[in-house]
Amino acid sequence: MNEFNKNNASKKMIAQSKSNIENIIFEIIFMYIKDMVFIMKAEKDNTFRYIFVNEAAFLFSQLPIDFIGKGFQDVSSKKIADRLQQEYTIVCETKKNHIYTDQILTDNGDIIYAESVLTPIIDEQNEVKYIVSITRDITESIKEKRLLHESEQKYRSLVQNNLDAVFTVSLDGVIQEVNPTGLKLIDFSDVKLPLFSLYELIDEGNTLFYDSFRKCKLTETSQSLDCKLKSKNGKKLSIHTKFVPIKVNDTIRGIYVILRDISERAETAEKIRYMSFHDQLTGLYNRRALVEDLNLEIKKAETEKVTFALMTIDLDRFKYINDTFGHIVGDQILIKVAERLLEFKNHKCHVYRQGGDEFNILLSNTNRQETASLVQRIISSFANSFYLNSHEYYISPSIGISMYPYDGDDMEKIIKNADEALFRVKERGKAHYQFYRSDMTSNLTNVVSLETKLRKAVQKNELKLYYQPQIDLKSHTFNSFEALLRWESPSLGLVAPNDFIPLAEDTGLIISIGNWVIEKACEQINTWKTLYHKDVRIAVNISPKQFQQPNFVEMIRYSIQKFNIKPSLLEIEITEGVMENIKEAIPILRKLKDLGVIISVDDFGTGYSSLSYIKQFPIDVLKIDQSFVKDVVTNAKDAAITTTIIHLGQNLGIEVIAEGVETKEQEDFLKEANCQKAQGFYYSRPLTCEEAEQFLKDF
Repeated sequence: MNEFNKNNASKKMIAQSKSNIENIIFEIIFMYIKDMVFIMKAEKDNTFRYIFVNEAAFLFSQLPIDFIGKGFQDVSSKKIADRLQQEYTIVCETKKNHIYTDQILTDNGDIIYAESVLTPIIDEQNEVKYIVSITRDITESIKEKRLLHESEQKYRSLVQNNLDAVFTVSLDGVIQEVNPTGLKLIDFSDVKLPLFSLYELIDEGNTLFYDSFRKCKLTETSQSLDCKLKSKNGKKLSIHTKFVPIKVNDTIRGIYVILRDISERAETAEKIRYMSFHDQLTGLYNRRALVEDLNLEIKKAETEKVTFALMTIDLDRFKYINDTFGHIVGDQILIKVAERLLEFKNHKCHVYRQGGDEFNILLSNTNRQETASLVQRIISSFANSFYLNSHEYYISPSIGISMYPYDGDDMEKIIKNADEALFRVKERGKAHYQFYRSDMTSNLTNVVSLETKLRKAVQKNELKLYYQPQIDLKSHTFNSFEALLRWESPSLGLVAPNDFIPLAEDTGLIISIGNWVIEKACEQINTWKTLYHKDVRIAVNISPKQFQQPNFVEMIRYSIQKFNIKPSLLEIEITEGVMENIKEAIPILRKLKDLGVIISVDDFGTGYSSLSYIKQFPIDVLKIDQSFVKDVVTNAKDAAITTTIIHLGQNLGIEVIAEGVETKEQEDFLKEANCQKAQGFYYSRPLTCEEAEQFLKDF
């Protein structure tokens, strides 16, 4: 092959290769580039005609198949054509690249943002021959910018309108920005940014503030503390401070310091603390303060191997003053008594008021002889009368004393034994003092001590309700409890009802206790209804004294309405003794029936008028006394009485419940006699509230 042929062949190969590359580039532009490419031919009269679009541009613009050679006005609406004509004309006139943005509404109502870059292609005569437009969908970018802008505005709004002071602080502590609340807090409304160091606002000695700021910076975690802030006028404010790291791309750039003025709250807290440790009437320390001081005194005495004394002081016949002259005079007398006792206060002698007419004195680092000397001086000081409104009042104190560690090694024993010594003083004629002795420990035969403890038990919420299930003998299900009162005394342990109920009856405490029982039962009915969606009936025992109270029915009505329960879920248990006075009992029982509560007779068969009052009174339930049930299997008379009561109830349409069931044989007898319900240890002992709830779940 000669040289000419070789050159021709080479040129053909180069041309073919160039054509292949152009085809590949064209295919890439046309098929794969997501940006929209438009190539327009520019004519001298600023007429622009389509000569090329890639696939993305064709689909987006919805051009007709025969778009080649046509102008804007031929393929688009007038609004779009005019806009394109304007933008392309700018390129022809300036002969420079031109960028513009369009907002396009699609057929389905979406808005698309498109950015177009127009690039002129200029010939040798410096004339624009073609314009290449590359259009990109920037909708997501616009949305992100808007979201970022909205986020910044929200942040600004949050900071600027925040009720807390927000400081933007550099890592070296210089304040960069402050919101309006912050400027108002530090009283620097006229300052210019950047501000001074944050440390200038804080007391120099507050190392916790500096440590928290440093820890936030080093660990990049939030920190908080309470401290004092200095304002421009020199006033110190109590503030709660929170340090929050400012992180950008995982790098800490500064710290937000958020301050909340808690001065008012701190003052309130101080007042509350004062009130919680001081008696409001006399200003003396109260029982809570006594308990704390006693615990501290015990620790100190253990360490230093010393003794101390606690005196419990009770004013003799003070109730007589209250009843005769009124509580206003009584309160003024108590204030004067407090003032007189405070005359003995010093670094080792502290005075407290427990409440009512009871006071305490704590004498530190002392012995029996020194204590006796002080007590004698206190009693002697009461020989002088108290003057009030030109009247003269004489009051004597009774004082009981316990010594640590001889009379107790903990706070409760020290207080208890001082009280025991005081009780002994009261028993022996008052107006003197007595040290505690081990033989003074009260037992339950000490009626005075028991009464005092019972009165305090009511105040201290030591009374509890236990619940014994009442089982339906036919279906072996249950829907009712009997509420049984228990006294859980910290000093006496669990006190049996037989030991304190008669005392409550004698003292009249049974009325307030009984009212509490009814309200507690109604509350429990409501609670179980809410928790388990079950209607659980609770029976409560009513004493004769409570039954005779003029507001008895209204009190029950109030409790039912207060806890929004069905009246039929409350069962009132009365004894035969309640109904001895028929004229008084019938109206009350009828009112109870009108109210809708269930009325039952407890210990049925043990009285003398059972058949007569069962005829006259609206009774729903008879409870067979456990004395009959106990020997029902072995004693023919008990069996006959029990069967008769059951049949009597059936004939009268009255429910019968047998008490004290403890064996399977007793249950079998009662089932055979068609007794409706039974309760007793065979099924369950009396249960605490928590145990009763578990019984409800498991049964």
